Amino acid sequence: MNRTTPATTRLAYGRRLVNAGISGIRTGRENFDPQRASALVSNSAEESLKLAVVGACLGILPACLMRRRSPRLSSALALGVAGSALGFCAGFSWKTRKLTSSLAHSAMREVRRVKDEHWLDKNPIDYA
Repeated sequence: MNRTTPATTRLAYGRRLVNAGISGIRTGRENFDPQRASALVSNSAEESLKLAVVGACLGILPACLMRRRSPRLSSALALGVAGSALGFCAGFSWKTRKLTSSLAHSAMREVRRVKDEHWLDKNPIDYA
């Protein structure tokens, strides 16, 4: 898009892209079997809690190993929370990678369709 395009037109195109992405995610979830997807997400969240505990322990470890006489509670807590979040996210994303892949591919397919329609509107093909 060039700068001469009105902001409302660009905003409408952005909305169409977002709506296409959301509709693609819905389609990908339906193609993956919604009940199986819900069960997969809940089981993965439960199983990822173990990795969150391991991540919290590994996060607290540097605060305890620092050469100070007494480790600061705030730094230990912050590192524990960061380790816990990283552990949970890593475990959850690994266990739900097939579902995530299905959703992403479906969303990108819809976004590409809208982008192609937009390009054809801007550059009509004349077969004359």
